[in-house]
Formats: sequence, C-alpha cells, structure tokens
Amino acid sequence: MSKLALLIILSAISVFTRAESVPADAAAVEQAMETAAPARPVEASPVLDLSAFSTLEQIIPVLASKRVVFIGEQHARYDHHLSQLEIIRRLHALHPQLAIGMEMFQQPFQRYLDDYVTGNIDEQAMLRATEYYQRWRMDYRHYAPILRYAREHGLAVIALNIPTELTHKVGHAGLDGLSDADRRQLPADMAPADAAYRQRLKEVFDLHPNDKEHSFEHFLEAQLLWDEGMAERAAAYLEEHPDHHLVVIAGNQHLAWGNTIPQRLQRRTQVTAASILNSWDGPVGPGLADFLLLPEERPLPPAGTLGVLLHEDKDQVIITTCAKNGACAAAGIKAGDRITAIDNTAINTTADLRLALWDKQPGDTISIELVRKRLLFPAKHLNVTLVLK
Repeated sequence: MSKLALLIILSAISVFTRAESVPADAAAVEQAMETAAPARPVEASPVLDLSAFSTLEQIIPVLASKRVVFIGEQHARYDHHLSQLEIIRRLHALHPQLAIGMEMFQQPFQRYLDDYVTGNIDEQAMLRATEYYQRWRMDYRHYAPILRYAREHGLAVIALNIPTELTHKVGHAGLDGLSDADRRQLPADMAPADAAYRQRLKEVFDLHPNDKEHSFEHFLEAQLLWDEGMAERAAAYLEEHPDHHLVVIAGNQHLAWGNTIPQRLQRRTQVTAASILNSWDGPVGPGLADFLLLPEERPLPPAGTLGVLLHEDKDQVIITTCAKNGACAAAGIKAGDRITAIDNTAINTTADLRLALWDKQPGDTISIELVRKRLLFPAKHLNVTLVLK
C-alpha cells in the first residue's frame, strides 16, 4: 500500500492506540484482545506515518481514475454524508456522466427515484412512494443534500438494496427455506463467504446471544444476499451504461476489507475501483480500504419536534406521553390522544408522522388533528395549531 492510501484527514485527526498488534482481519483482533500476550512482537507492530497524510483534494485524481468509487458511512453521522457529497461534487466535475448507487433505497422502487431526479415528483412524494421511512428509517435529512444534488444536475440515483421482505425471509428460514417465487428474486450468482467474512459476522451475531429465533447460518446467508444483491445491481447498471462512472454509498461494513460489495462487484465485471471508509472504529490494516476519512463530527441541524412518545396499533398513532416542556404539552394535547392528520395529511403510522415532520424546524407551525376518547361521552375531534420545539 502506498503512503497516500494509508489515511486521509479532512479536518481532524483521531489517533487510537492498542496494546496488541493489528492483524489483518477483525476475527484475529478480537482473539488477540482476549489474550495477555500480543499476537506478534511489539517491534513488528504496524505503524502509520503521520507525515504521509493527504487532503481530499490530493486524492481526487486517484478516485477519478477509477470507474467505481465506494464511499462508506456510519448511517447516523451527518459529517459522513457531507464528505460523500463533497466527493460526488468533485467527481461529477470531472465525469459529467456520473451515477449514484445507494444502499438506502430498495430495487423495486427504482422508478420513483427516476421520477424524482427528472422532476416528475417532489421529495415528499418520492419518500412516500419508496416507503423510505418504513424500510430505511434513518433521518432523511442525512441524505437530502445528496438527493437534491442529483436532482439539480440530473444524475441517476440507483436503488441498490434487496427488498426487506426477502432478506427477512432468509434471516428466518435460510436460502433453503425460500419458495420458488422467492428464489427467482435471488442474485443469479452468489459466492460463499470466505473465512474472514464469516468470522466478522459471527462476532456481530454473538453480540445477541439471546436471539433463539435465528441461526447464525441464516444470518450469514441474509448478509451475503444483501451484499451480493447490491453488487449485482451495480454491475447491471455499469453494463447497461458503459460510458458512466458510479459512486456507491453504503455502510462501512458493506465495504470493509474488500470481500464485501467491492469484491462481489469485481467478480461480475472487471472495473477499476477505489474504496473509502468514514471513521472506521475497528482494526486498521492493509486491505481495509484504499482510503480512510476522519472528518470532524458534525450533528444534524436541530429538527422541529412534537415532544411525544407514541404507540402504533392497527393503523392508529396514539400519544402515550407528552414531554413536560415539549410542544405537545404546550398545545394542550394529552396522553391517549390519537393523531389522525398533520397539515391535512392523514397519519396512520409513525412512518406517516415522520414523513410529515422530517423537514420541519423548531419554531415551525403545524396543524394537527386529534381524536380524544372520553369516558361516558363520544370521542372528541380536535384541531390544534402547534409550534414545534
């Protein structure tokens, strides 16, 4: 590995020290941590040359020379998504025919991403049609700048992910437990996990020892399906658009150590590629990725909130608690009230509520319709104007 590929700093340096050496895979690291003796002599421990740090600007030519650039993330880190957007901007300036593949959207909903990018539907309609808040659930504000950039510049956004229904079935019953109809949805070519991939996932699985409903083999198969499905979709797009470059955005774990999406894409189509991880928390060593970004942590801007705890039951969203100093209590709303609409949009699920509020800020005013049950009296319908906090 070249010095340039060791580490990149955007704005801050974090240095992690370990008592033991850093082997090449996560399994060996965990084993080393459990033993008193280091895995190798101290003098053989890997060293990062801090004088070799580069800037994002310096590595863009390297990234631009590749047809595919993988950019990892921790999903709840806003700064990671800002880093992704900056790389997309710089690559787009060099490659006008650039597409963005995203783990966050599932393949059956591709047409709605197409409609959003071409301006046929707005952001709210796209989020509803792709079932974003049912299937991904992370605050969409993390990804909004990337999607808006794609729309503004007409960049294709590719839904990479396998449908939740299929991965859940594999997680419960394994590949052998699928129906013929389900099996027809599987990637055409699924390679088995290598030892390092299996061991890393075993460590994750063992963090939930009380989960008796799932076997490790089924868990492993579901993860393989996830990675293979995204790799197959990316490969198909590249083959259909031979003049395009592609940026793939996915969780760090789907990109780390190469034997995840990157290797599975390479098996399908021999493209040049580079991988970047954001703020990796695990062991660091050759083969982890081509570049590691350590951006300064930045929180999302404050969101407008109701100040409630909710319960969803049979297409009803019921308030269980109003925070003492929240907008809910200030407006006279009570525990037990059922939310039926916000700004004339029906609310039947918590996903509906998140969709109605995702772009609101503190101080914004909304109209909220409620049903309040009363003992010995008919339920009362209320329409309340509420200022979010």
